[in-house]
Amino acid sequence: MRIPCSFWFLLLLGAGGLLLLHLQDLTETLQQQTQGAKVTFSQVQATRKEQCHYCLDNDRQSDPTEDNFPRPVQPVQLPVFPGVQRSSVINPRDITASHVTKSHRKLLLKSSPPVQQLNADPPGQIRDSPERMIQVQSSRLRLMREVCAKYTSGTAKQTITRTHVSRIYVEDKHKLLYCEVPKVGCSNSKRVLMVLQGLASSTGEIQHDEVHYGNHLKRLDSFDQKGIIRRLKTYTKVLFLREPFERLVSAFRDKFESPNSYYHPVFGKPIISRYRSNATQYALRTGAGVTFKEFIQYLLDVHRPVGMDIHWEPAGHLCSPCLLDYDFIGKFETLEEEANFLLRSIGAPSNLTFPSFKDRNPNAERTSSEITRRYFAQLNVTERQRTYDFYYMDYLMFNYSKPFKDLY
Repeated sequence: MRIPCSFWFLLLLGAGGLLLLHLQDLTETLQQQTQGAKVTFSQVQATRKEQCHYCLDNDRQSDPTEDNFPRPVQPVQLPVFPGVQRSSVINPRDITASHVTKSHRKLLLKSSPPVQQLNADPPGQIRDSPERMIQVQSSRLRLMREVCAKYTSGTAKQTITRTHVSRIYVEDKHKLLYCEVPKVGCSNSKRVLMVLQGLASSTGEIQHDEVHYGNHLKRLDSFDQKGIIRRLKTYTKVLFLREPFERLVSAFRDKFESPNSYYHPVFGKPIISRYRSNATQYALRTGAGVTFKEFIQYLLDVHRPVGMDIHWEPAGHLCSPCLLDYDFIGKFETLEEEANFLLRSIGAPSNLTFPSFKDRNPNAERTSSEITRRYFAQLNVTERQRTYDFYYMDYLMFNYSKPFKDLY
């Protein structure tokens, strides 16, 4: 039986109508879902504003006077350094030297682009020009974040604790956070903070004991959770570094080669007792006369007879750069000019400059790269290598060259 063409026409027309109705229903459904998605995204945005990776584990009782300090005029902000992206919050414990093997280092160096030596002046620019300083900061910050990302890939975000911020000093007027790394000009840095805070009119009038024992400066961990969070989010976070071997030798000379009523009995006595055979009774009783080799034996011993000290602890451990994501990284090798650039950037008084005087053991020669090499010449190749391994992340993250050619 032959079916007329009109039948097929009516059948197709009805199917098209049904399809049109289905498409209208589908469009309405998608619109409803989209509206729902927009509401959900808005809620997520609001939630993210309330949540913050700076939340601390152990809350303190809120200080009702914490937010009542005078509100300063907005200081001149640091320049936005080109090509620098902030890293996510990561765990600095994953990048300790004990976990860095030779193969890890080779892999990282092989996969990373070469980094320009930051202490070399580009042709045609003076060292302390603003353009040069911005370029240097951009390179340093980018390298720090690249190294943090490579060595902490896949790591869950870590909550910042009070231990992480315990070395950070606060200057509220100019919104500055300074992480103290001993033997990197920290005495003069704290003098500058005291002047900025209005505790003194000049750095030259502040004595050494007032700097370190006067308790004039607040640490970040002294504030309640709200105060810590706000300052980490809005203040300029500053870190100054020094060549790790040179910093280590400087600490040894200061604490063990000069009279010291704390380090000789507390560190010297157990070091001599553990690592010196046939030690004299005088040495065992006083802890005086620790040799550099004995000091390195103590440093590298996993079962140290006495604990670690901030004067030779790696800077990465002291200041948690992968977790706190600093805004400015200065170096001891060009300390004065970089510190003065920072002071101008935060709106410090024009007559305030970074001091250059040395108030502890002023007659002793400053520890230099040449002096550092003389001390490390007392060690064998294995001891030098293990000491380099101990500070490897500081060398890598802050772009310091290997101090000896036989190191790998």
